[in-house]
Amino acid sequence: MTKEWGGSRRIAVGGTPSIDALFGEPGKNVIVWDLIKSQFRPLMKVAVSVREGAISSFTLLKRLRSGTEKNATYAAFREVGRVIRTVQLLCYLSDPALRRRVTAANKTESFNRFSQWIGFGNRGVIADNDPVEQVKAMKFNALLTNAVIFHNALDIAEIVRQLLEAGQEIDPEDLSHISPYLIEHINRFGEYSTHELGIQPGPYETKLDVDFTPLCDQDPTTAGFGQAA
Repeated sequence: MTKEWGGSRRIAVGGTPSIDALFGEPGKNVIVWDLIKSQFRPLMKVAVSVREGAISSFTLLKRLRSGTEKNATYAAFREVGRVIRTVQLLCYLSDPALRRRVTAANKTESFNRFSQWIGFGNRGVIADNDPVEQVKAMKFNALLTNAVIFHNALDIAEIVRQLLEAGQEIDPEDLSHISPYLIEHINRFGEYSTHELGIQPGPYETKLDVDFTPLCDQDPTTAGFGQAA
């Protein structure tokens, strides 16, 4: 789809009615290819300067953002950014393997956010300069994080057993999308009840009557398993 705007030929990034909504308001979210073409040499000069370390990122941004709307190179970089985002979005929509890899990466980020939430004291900043104490803080946080994840996994498994006993059919594919990084039911500040100190936890049930064979038969890399923390 080609449109005229400000004397330049603009091509819409959408063009297909079924996906146009992903690209914003029709007729406005378009790429100025003529601007990229006219600024190709300055774009390459900037790229080479950054790669060779001839200019700092701070200086570059300061120069490009001076008179933002009047700076043609800045505007051209903005159009290039739109092209890259559009290509990545279309690749994501058309490539199931890529979507699985992105999902696995998102799980890793979810673990990191969960771990940071657990280590909320001092906003997660390790103030001690002693390397030994720093390692202790990191390991204690990892231990507590894994303990809470284990607790959540047990709760999820118990709920699945209750659903199975009620006659519900459980799809292992659905279970693979359930995250153990749940925080809504966790009281970070704890409850200091001394009468619970002598209570011994009962044994936990390890068996879950769900057939995970279809998931185990998939390739771990393409399926997105084994990549999350």
